[in-house]
Amino acid sequence: MKPKCLKSGDTIGVIAQSEPITDDCLEDIEKSVKLMKDLGLNVKFAKHVYNDRLGYGETAKNKAEDINEMFADKGVNAIFCAMGGYNCNSVFDYLDFDIIKNNPKIICGYSDPTSLINVINAKTGLVTFHGPNFKSLSSEETDYGYKEVVKRFIKKDITFGEYDEYKILNEGEAEGILVRW
Repeated sequence: MKPKCLKSGDTIGVIAQSEPITDDCLEDIEKSVKLMKDLGLNVKFAKHVYNDRLGYGETAKNKAEDINEMFADKGVNAIFCAMGGYNCNSVFDYLDFDIIKNNPKIICGYSDPTSLINVINAKTGLVTFHGPNFKSLSSEETDYGYKEVVKRFIKKDITFGEYDEYKILNEGEAEGILVRW
């Protein structure tokens, strides 16, 4: 099941499935918001993204509530994980995979969120994306991640770049499902 691409006027939801958004990273988050607004996209933050009730974010139940609500929200067209961290796997028992399956949309993240995108893919069949977290759209040393998000999620271009950028180990073609376990 493939989610729809983004277009001008769409809304990106931001969740804090691991670490909360804190003052330390607020500048990068605000820069990422500006990048998305410059593309004509809106940004909506989940209810608990700034909460740090446990010293590593909100409770697992509240984090999962945010994820479920973002998938259920018909006004949200894609979901980005705010950033990495740890303990994302604690939300799994509280996820509503029926809501997720019935409301397919882009979900993107890396590092700790890898477990979240993998479980969503495994339980629902939704194509998920191991790519930039919301914070990293503007905080990396290069703009490669941001450009790839635009290329794939807006321009619908799934090519991997120029062939001279890659070292080919074995010529040929392959087909399969790419999942990191």
